Amino acid sequence: MQADPNIRRLDTEQVNPRTRDLDRCSTPELLRLMNEEDRRVPDAVAAALPAVAEAVERIAAALRQGGRLFYVGAGTSGRLGVLDAYECPPTFGTPPELVQALVAGGVTRDRADESAEDDPALGAADLAARGLTAADVVVGIAASGRTPYVVGALEYARGVGASTVALACSRGSAIGALADLAIEVPVGPEALTGSTRLKAGTAQKLVLNMISTATMVKLGKAYRNFMVDMQPSNGKLRERARGIVAMATGADEAAVSRAMEATGDHMKASIVMLLAGVSAEEAFRRLDEAGGVVRDALPPQAER
Repeated sequence: MQADPNIRRLDTEQVNPRTRDLDRCSTPELLRLMNEEDRRVPDAVAAALPAVAEAVERIAAALRQGGRLFYVGAGTSGRLGVLDAYECPPTFGTPPELVQALVAGGVTRDRADESAEDDPALGAADLAARGLTAADVVVGIAASGRTPYVVGALEYARGVGASTVALACSRGSAIGALADLAIEVPVGPEALTGSTRLKAGTAQKLVLNMISTATMVKLGKAYRNFMVDMQPSNGKLRERARGIVAMATGADEAAVSRAMEATGDHMKASIVMLLAGVSAEEAFRRLDEAGGVVRDALPPQAER
C-alpha cells in the first residue's frame, strides 16, 4: 500500500509549538513539558465520555447475550488492546475468549512488525480466523484513525453484522466514519512530533480502562466498588481477595477465612454467605438465581 500523504494533516502528526526546542531542554524542563502535555489528556477524554458510555452499553448488552469483545489495532494501539484484554481474566474472572485482542503482525517478544498494519486484508483474515459472528463487538483502535489493518477489520466486522466501535485520536477519522459508533479523543500534537505512544497512547489506555471496567461492573463483576470476581491465583491475590471480602462485609479475619474455605475462595459466595448469614451452598444458589450479581443475591436487610 502506498504512503498516504493525507496522514500529515492529521491531529496526531502536527508540530507542537510548546515543545519545539525539546532537544535543547534540560532534563527537568523536558520532563516538565511532557507532564504538562499529559495533563491535557483527561480533559480530552472527558469530552468523549458520552460516546464511551454508549460503547459500554452496547458491549455489555452483547456480552450478556453470549457475544465476545474484540480489540483490533496496530503498533501501540494494538498492544494497548492486548494489555486490556489480558487483564480481564485475572481481574474479573472472565474466560480468555470473552475479551480478545488482535494486533497487526501478532505479538512477539523481541520486536513489533509495524509493516503488517498496511494490509487491510490481514485485519479481515485475523477476525475471520477467530470466528467472528453478528453477536460480537469489534473495537478498532488507531491513533491516526486510518490504519489499514483496522479499516479492513471493521469492514469485515460490518459485513458479518457485528457491532463496531472506533477509538481514534483524530477528528473526523476514517475508522470513525466506518464504525457504528465513534469515540474520538483528539489530544493534539505530541510533545515528540508523531510519537503517538505518548498522549494518544495515554488517552487510549484511559478509554480502554473505562470500557472494560465499566462493562464488567455492568455485568455484575463488582459489589459496591469492590472487584469480587478476581481470581486469587497466588499469595498476593489470595490476601487481596480476603481483604476485599473483609471490607465488603465487615467480618473479622476468622469469619472471612471460614467463608473463603467453605466456598473454595469464591469471593462473591463468601460475601453473600457472610452478609446473608447462610451456608456456602445457599450462597451459591442465591448467586445462581441472581445471575451472579451480589446485590441481587442479598436480602434488603443484609446490605451494609
